[in-house]
Amino acid sequence: MDFDQLTLTQAAADLRSGKVTSTALTTEAVSRAKANADLNAFVTLDEAGALKAAAAFDAAGDKTKPLGGVPIVIKDNIEVGGLPCSAGTPALQDYIPKADAPVVAKLRAAGAVIIGKTSMHELAFGISGYNTAFKTGAEFGVRNAYDRALIAGGSSSGTGAAIGARIVAGGLGTDTGGSVRIPAALNGCASLRPTVGRYPQDGIAPISHTRDTAGPMAAIMADVALLDRVIAGGGAVAPADLKQVRIGVAKTMLTNLDADTDAAFQAAVARVKAQGVTVVEIEMPQLADLNGQLSFPVALYEAYDDLVAYLKHTGTGLSIEALARDISSADVKGTYGDLVIPRKLPAPDGTVVDAKPIYDAAIKSVRPALQALYSKTFADNRLDAIAFPTTPRVAIPSNPESSTMETLVLFIQNTDPGSNAGIPGIQIPIALGASSKLPIGLELDGPAGSDRRLLAIGMALDSVFGRLPPPR
Repeated sequence: MDFDQLTLTQAAADLRSGKVTSTALTTEAVSRAKANADLNAFVTLDEAGALKAAAAFDAAGDKTKPLGGVPIVIKDNIEVGGLPCSAGTPALQDYIPKADAPVVAKLRAAGAVIIGKTSMHELAFGISGYNTAFKTGAEFGVRNAYDRALIAGGSSSGTGAAIGARIVAGGLGTDTGGSVRIPAALNGCASLRPTVGRYPQDGIAPISHTRDTAGPMAAIMADVALLDRVIAGGGAVAPADLKQVRIGVAKTMLTNLDADTDAAFQAAVARVKAQGVTVVEIEMPQLADLNGQLSFPVALYEAYDDLVAYLKHTGTGLSIEALARDISSADVKGTYGDLVIPRKLPAPDGTVVDAKPIYDAAIKSVRPALQALYSKTFADNRLDAIAFPTTPRVAIPSNPESSTMETLVLFIQNTDPGSNAGIPGIQIPIALGASSKLPIGLELDGPAGSDRRLLAIGMALDSVFGRLPPPR
């Protein structure tokens, strides 16, 4: 079996037909995880638990289950019963939940074997994955599957790196402003940020109830659709007829691109047009302004109350102040100490101001205006989706500078607006950069509730773009 080309869909089919055992697949996944310790992809590798679950499946497992015996990974802010759930931060490293989060329970009920918990940007508050709290390699920071000197993206860094490095073919991340799509783009895998509310959020360390969602990440879009079906229900999704698909491209989302990303995106648009997709230019001039009024006010204000409630749920007795004192990564420590805990927001003049009135206005008027802009754009142009480069740049060097506010704002420029509107988006790997040889991703954002339509389009595009070659 060629593990470098394995998908969840193929693994499930081979397990059903008896071509391979869960023990063989799980043993290989664990040994690959150990061989790639320098990625810093895992906080917890549960070798004993995974092999026990695989052996139980081989002995008496239900072969008809959609993920029967298939090894996967779970981001370490999503609770898995019996395994630590650190949310990437020292204060929670000994917290061991008794039960699975509902999203995990669905995957386990479908037969999945969980090999471990993946590392992440501390408390999910960043896009680099440069976390100084945990490491299994020589350097800090989750490392890119294609180049260990570079970032894996975040905040679902470890899940992206583990899939990109062909340790497993799928797993779960979470997404507040780009966190399943950015690491998927930078490590050459596929993902879905579902419509907010499509998946239950219980048992997941939060940032923002308005913006947070768990999201599947996998080798190909067909695998993402499989994970989505297990979590959200519904029948199998068939690939869309690309001749019936209309996609919009807004110039405002094509700024700050490096040469590799620009060239790959233009080539991708040409390729989908050649397959019969209708591509139209659209205008969304108010997008950046509305998003700017919404993004940080919502995340920074809700982070306080939502984390306080989560800490109460853990039963650890930890206060948010005690948790913040132990934050390891400098960027996240600054965010909590200066903004989240004092309930402040940065003002244009460099001072800080009271967050509540700005938050209230953002929720009451700005967010509905952003949602209306998207609804009108989709309706007026009869669009299935809006297409753009998932990240404006390929992966950058992994070090403390990769976590600056400027870098965060740059890397979320395209993923953040849809997050704030609560709409779904898929990330598809389209190329290795001509000069960088690093993965580049294409995102398609669709109307609220159009998750299955997006997945169908993504599955059709699987056959257009194929899978990126594995890391050398």
